[in-house]
Amino acid sequence: MAKKEKTGRKLVAQNKKARHDYHILDTYECGMVLTGTEVKSLRQGRSSLVDGFVQIDGGEAWLHQAHIPEYAQGTWTNHSARRKRKLLMHRAEIDKLDSKSQETGHTIVPLAIYFKDGRAKVEIALAKGKKEYDKRQTLREKQDTRESNRAIAAARRRQRAQQAQRG
Repeated sequence: MAKKEKTGRKLVAQNKKARHDYHILDTYECGMVLTGTEVKSLRQGRSSLVDGFVQIDGGEAWLHQAHIPEYAQGTWTNHSARRKRKLLMHRAEIDKLDSKSQETGHTIVPLAIYFKDGRAKVEIALAKGKKEYDKRQTLREKQDTRESNRAIAAARRRQRAQQAQRG
């Protein structure tokens, strides 16, 4: 009997704070070097990227401070929750990220951890920090679009109700 391949994308963790605190300039998808208990813990949907960041060290990309909790059924083979994890990327991508991240105000942040076709992936982004007024402007724009969408929906509901009364 053939093994059934898992397809699609299953989101495990997302860093919403990164999109609020940074202007996202460029995104990359890369694999991670994980132990067995880390994969099992991720499959249970438990992870946090809030304090995570990526650092280029010796020509290799490393994910720091990403929290993957210990696997409950793990034994002495369990992993430490906040260890640094190697990211799997092409050499050209690493070099490009390294040169761009050296610029003032630029950093590399993780945006999401997910499974793609059964393999754990992390989406990282080259980002530039927002100023406080930029954050307020972004929140104001979100709120304005939300209010306009609500007003449009309410107008459509009223229009449907009037048509229902007529017909």
